[in-house]
Amino acid sequence: MTSSRWHAHGNVYLVAEGAYELDPSLDGVLEVRRVDGDDVEVAIVNPDGSLAEMSGNGTRIAAAWLMARTGSDVARVHVGPRVVEVRRRGDLYESDLGEVRVGSREVVDGVGLRTVDVGNPHAVVEGDPAEIVRLGPLLETHPRFPQRTNVQIARVDGPGEVTARVWERGVGETSASGSSAVAVAAATHGEGEVLVHFPGGDLRVRLRGGRATLIGPAEPLEDYAPI
Repeated sequence: MTSSRWHAHGNVYLVAEGAYELDPSLDGVLEVRRVDGDDVEVAIVNPDGSLAEMSGNGTRIAAAWLMARTGSDVARVHVGPRVVEVRRRGDLYESDLGEVRVGSREVVDGVGLRTVDVGNPHAVVEGDPAEIVRLGPLLETHPRFPQRTNVQIARVDGPGEVTARVWERGVGETSASGSSAVAVAAATHGEGEVLVHFPGGDLRVRLRGGRATLIGPAEPLEDYAPI
């Protein structure tokens, strides 16, 4: 049994095929529970030991890890009830993340936001991304969100372009987040192609008919020799 570290724009996950230890330097662990051809089932474990229902970057990393083993250009990642199909497109990976649901605008402790469900919960605030260090921990654990929530603060730079920072539930601030990119795009644009700028790098989101496609990189942090 082996494990390897992978990242997507600095968002670092351990892909673990056996026993592992939680490491605060990681953004999460992808616990491999089953591999069957082009299908892999994973559990997504946060650094605090809690489970995440979904991760855009994590599922893309799991798919890239599996493709490195199989040589295929497609992989299906099973996370709970969701199946994310991922296709390799040159140096990038295109993930069908499925249905996205955007809530009505609401105010929580004076902060205007929209909730977004991408298979996991998000609270998107339009404003200065630098405010994430203050509003992230405040909203993550607010009684409005009894199961806690991921938080994004986004600045719309123009049609189809947004700059954001992320506070991930059970993690803290991270350099990038795939499901957060989808949440930000959906909350600020609704439909179409959106380029989301994070401190770690850019992710592209395509929104059509209430469904999201996420496009971005994934690569090992060290030499990876699949068995």
